[in-house]
Amino acid sequence: MACFIVPAAEAVITTVASKILEAKEKNAVSAQPQGAHLETREKIPFSRKLKWLNAMLWGGVILLAFEHLWHGEIVPWFPFLTAATEGAEAVSEMLHEMMTVGVTMALLVTAVWGVIVAVVSAWEKRAARQADKAPQE
Repeated sequence: MACFIVPAAEAVITTVASKILEAKEKNAVSAQPQGAHLETREKIPFSRKLKWLNAMLWGGVILLAFEHLWHGEIVPWFPFLTAATEGAEAVSEMLHEMMTVGVTMALLVTAVWGVIVAVVSAWEKRAARQADKAPQE
């Protein structure tokens, strides 16, 4: 029932981290001297890659929350989750679900994102090697 809370917490953390990284990357670019020649090869900044993880996490959270809402497990009054109103045993079960299913989902999404980032990084390195091998005009 509350399995989407763990990926939601990770999504909040990564959203804040991506905003901070994006600001640092912009400051690093603006700190370059006016006449400095920037490298022509384009590399995707890590903040953008982190936004991919955000999109994956927020998308999953929204879908899971909608599914739980559809099945009546989320209500518009406190404590919002129907299991939390059913007693200590239900709350214990809900916390167990968060620790098992929620953590597993968050780790799986993060692992898939890690594979995507690794593949993109390999493509970037391959493109850089090909650009270095190309004859200079």
